[in-house]
Amino acid sequence: MLKDSIAFSGFSVDDILKAKTFYGETLGLKVSDEMQGLLNLHLANGSKVLVYPKPNHQPATFTILNFMVKDIEQTVDDLNKLGIQFEKYNEPYLKTDEKGICRGTPLVAWFKDPAGNILSVIEEHD
Repeated sequence: MLKDSIAFSGFSVDDILKAKTFYGETLGLKVSDEMQGLLNLHLANGSKVLVYPKPNHQPATFTILNFMVKDIEQTVDDLNKLGIQFEKYNEPYLKTDEKGICRGTPLVAWFKDPAGNILSVIEEHD
């Protein structure tokens, strides 16, 4: 029924201007303003993600956006220099090192946007 329908993902934030700055300037994504104060994030694969303000926003408790990177070490270091702090986990099912990198397969590190939503960088494998 919907197999030929164009689909897109979206998530909420509590401050659309902070989101625009974070995604556009800090992360360097192409961001476009949409009607009624909405944002579109333009991803490298041609996809768009809708970001919308929500007065009673609650941060997602799961990863909402994953970025594939060539070198996770360098990416984590570069994002740290921009003020992004990586999450540290020490759970039986999930452990990260001092940099916030989970050294499983694949290598992955999680961080949050200004609204508290969880994002990740994942090292690509050839």
